[in-house]
Amino acid sequence: MKISDKQIFKKIKKGDIKAFELFFKQNYKVLCNYAFHYLKNAQDAEEVVQDIFFIIWKNRKELNIKSIKSYLFQSVKNNCLQQIRHKSLNDKYKSFVKHSYKENSEQADKIINAKEMNEIIEKTLNSLPERCKQIFKLSRYEGLKYREIAKKLSISIKTVEANMGKALMHFRNNLKAYIEV
Repeated sequence: MKISDKQIFKKIKKGDIKAFELFFKQNYKVLCNYAFHYLKNAQDAEEVVQDIFFIIWKNRKELNIKSIKSYLFQSVKNNCLQQIRHKSLNDKYKSFVKHSYKENSEQADKIINAKEMNEIIEKTLNSLPERCKQIFKLSRYEGLKYREIAKKLSISIKTVEANMGKALMHFRNNLKAYIEV
């Protein structure tokens, strides 16, 4: 003789573990299949169903259920949807953190490279002979043309060109790591 769900649930409310085991065995597979329909993952589906049965056992004395089957299926559905929302939110957060970290990391790399490059430029500039350094600064920092530099320093344009060539060669050699080919 088959015992009805209502009779089993009355026994469960009284703490009958055998009745609970029977109730569990009768409904477990069907509920796991139902949960799998939502979650597309057998392990997650089983976890949701096990959580429902745990809650039923834990709260057995307080539960007032009219339709046990409806309660089970609705509980599984609600927990699956909650898990889907939680996973979606968690994925969005991970994506945000990953993207944010990547942007911050790239920005930090750019700042570090710029600082390194400025140090190399400063060292290279200071290693130039005085006249060469002066001509380079007038050309690159003050924006003067070779003719204007030659006039200002009372030297020939050829001397300005030679010193700028020497300075630029020095910079190219010291900044090889930062120059894209």
